[in-house]
Amino acid sequence: MRAILAIDQGTTNSKAVLVSEKGEIVGRGSAPVGISYPKPGWVEQDPNRLYASVCEAIDACLNAPPDVAIEAVAISNQRESVTAWDAETGDALGPVVSWQCRRTAQDCERLIVEGRLDRVQALTGLPLDPMFPGSKFRWLLDRIPAGRSVRLGTVDSWLVHCLTGGRRHVCDASNAARSQLFDLREQRWSEELGEIFGVDIALLPEVLDSSADFGRTQGLPGVPDGTPIMAVIGDSHAALFGHGAFKPGDGKVTFGTGSSVMTTLPQFIPPRNGVTTTVAWRLHGKPTFAFEGNILVCAASLPWMAGILGLSDVAALVELAASAEPGGPGFVPAFVGLGAPYWNSDARALFSQINFNTTRAQMARSVTDSIAFQVHDVIAAMRAQSGGELGALYVDGGPSQNRFLMQCVSNLIEHPVIQCEAPEASALGAAYLAGLSLGLWSDLQVIAELPRSSHIIDPEPVDRAVLLNTWNDALARSTARETTANDE
Repeated sequence: MRAILAIDQGTTNSKAVLVSEKGEIVGRGSAPVGISYPKPGWVEQDPNRLYASVCEAIDACLNAPPDVAIEAVAISNQRESVTAWDAETGDALGPVVSWQCRRTAQDCERLIVEGRLDRVQALTGLPLDPMFPGSKFRWLLDRIPAGRSVRLGTVDSWLVHCLTGGRRHVCDASNAARSQLFDLREQRWSEELGEIFGVDIALLPEVLDSSADFGRTQGLPGVPDGTPIMAVIGDSHAALFGHGAFKPGDGKVTFGTGSSVMTTLPQFIPPRNGVTTTVAWRLHGKPTFAFEGNILVCAASLPWMAGILGLSDVAALVELAASAEPGGPGFVPAFVGLGAPYWNSDARALFSQINFNTTRAQMARSVTDSIAFQVHDVIAAMRAQSGGELGALYVDGGPSQNRFLMQCVSNLIEHPVIQCEAPEASALGAAYLAGLSLGLWSDLQVIAELPRSSHIIDPEPVDRAVLLNTWNDALARSTARETTANDE
């Protein structure tokens, strides 16, 4: 059997799946990555451990699959996380500074005060926020000893470096578009943006299409040397592609540690209303654009709340939440500030409207509902900006498999959501792109028609006005809090 080995390198786990030429998953493996919080608001990972987790996931995937011939490797990866390494030795020169990390918040504020926001947003489609890599690249460079031959990159370029034995320094256009150093219209690294952030763009990787020749494997356990790497794409973009969301207005919501809401656009539309414009993928030199809203904390709040309530696991939390009627207290999961569409680094997590009658079930429900409220606000911003209709809306990621959570989302946005049974949408999207390079699938129409097992969840009537009033009150309290010296 011919198959593609697709790597999905995420924030908490690395996954590997084997995808057959029929588009079916015939093997799976995963391994934890590890994450550390050295200071309040700081989030980082060990780049060597990150790559080791990829190797472990591949080993688990290949341990008991059917007899397959690996035709190619494909990569989807966590985005906006960056690192640096020595071009000569390949040694890591710093941590992977996570997309969740807020350590450069003051640098972003300084650039805003200097009047850089409008220009950065016009060129990149992204706001000045520490989630994005521009300021994080500069932070890394400031801590590298003089005299080192430096390479900078997002996680995809680090993985390609490792997978090819250091032979290639490349990334794809979707990851470049999230770097804050890439001119979306010109589709190239920008000298102007390099000057704004203090980053020499010569240190950055070559930008390729999402479906392209990224090099050959070297020393990857279980995979023959010389196996081509034929696709690289950011994980959220890969999920959009994996769902076959190729028509303008089609979209997806990926639920994970954070959440990404993305809808395909007919052409480039400048960003406003707190959502970003990005490259969904690039094929044959032509980019497809998308709106995106990045929610910083999504499912990450669930195990936290389960622990607070003394529950055994997240499943018990969701079961408790489902026993409560909607309309209890409000909860804002601003543990590391708020992303789209608010972009407030000073916001703090809080509960609101708690009284002596508040129950454990209502507290649990307020946490699970916060996932749906954040998606609602991003979708509302996208609808206001595009003026077009929302098309098919797919959901993926672990929490998407829970009917209760997805029903709450559908109710609030007043739109059906398509619940997909296979949670590996990102890995599938990367595999489909590699299959295009190999000729396994001839075009996007063929990929769109590949069999997918899914279930449509239609919205049910709820008193949205009352629910949104509680949410908006909690938001106002969260974002009104002043930053003090104790918060630094």
